[in-house]
Amino acid sequence: MRYKIPVSALVVVYTPQLDVLLIERADFPDHWQSVTGSQEPGEALVATATRELREETGIDAAAYGGVEDWQMHSDFEIYPQWAWRYPPGTTHNAEHVFGLRVPAPVPVALAPREHLTHLWLPWRDAAAKCFSWTNRAAIEALPERARAATRSSA
Repeated sequence: MRYKIPVSALVVVYTPQLDVLLIERADFPDHWQSVTGSQEPGEALVATATRELREETGIDAAAYGGVEDWQMHSDFEIYPQWAWRYPPGTTHNAEHVFGLRVPAPVPVALAPREHLTHLWLPWRDAAAKCFSWTNRAAIEALPERARAATRSSA
């Protein structure tokens, strides 16, 4: 078995109105999250975010200008039910946050082995629905991130 690297990318996909894409985990029904996935050996984090986005949702980040590195990261304790995926003794994962702004809710093609369904919610509702505190914190940072992106593009 090849173990996962305990470094991951989380991608907050959002619209100009700050609606956020959430996906429901197949292996943890009723638990919602943004796109997330582990880094592969030798892979840059931006490549991890872009790959995971395409694998989990079918969304091509390049079609929307690419993912933006939010320069945010959190270390969290790995849930016990997923500890077997990591090298023995690994207890924490470093999660790095990226964002992708899309013009409106875009079509989503889920990876059925990973996710059951998806929905678009206003950012406050999306944050409240996430089971992960790191995902919730990333979405709660969205309004300021979006304002900063608007100021820098003006």
